[in-house]
Amino acid sequence: MKSGLGLIAFLLIVLAAAAVGARYMPGEWYASLRKPPFNPPNWIFGPVWTALYLGMAVAAWLVWREGGLRVQALPLALFGAQLILNAAWSFLFFGLRRPDLALVNIVCLGALIAATAVAFRPVSTAAFVLMLPYLAWVSFATVLNASLWWLNRAA
Repeated sequence: MKSGLGLIAFLLIVLAAAAVGARYMPGEWYASLRKPPFNPPNWIFGPVWTALYLGMAVAAWLVWREGGLRVQALPLALFGAQLILNAAWSFLFFGLRRPDLALVNIVCLGALIAATAVAFRPVSTAAFVLMLPYLAWVSFATVLNASLWWLNRAA
């Protein structure tokens, strides 16, 4: 696969995960939840996730370019695993309305993102760096998820 086609493939893979998550949007239930003072406005999530998904796709592509799936099996498998957990979070939180299950998911997601970044680092410093904002945002989202669960646990 040519390099440009590889980037397009990773963009499509990441877009597919984003599309799964986008099926489960905040609605009346989420609007009714008690929120911590640091809860960002809803409009911020779209632009932030767009930038993060783009960075993730480019990071995976940079790693893939260094030998393909055969050579980079572990880093790319970790990338795929974290992408699955990423897509599952919206279903758990918004679809099932289970902040508790979503919290378990996002803690595991953060660990997989960190493992992915560590696995990317020896292959591509740029790929490693591109994963850091994603890890930072998911770390913040973990605190937010935990706060939403705690504030609404009796609801």
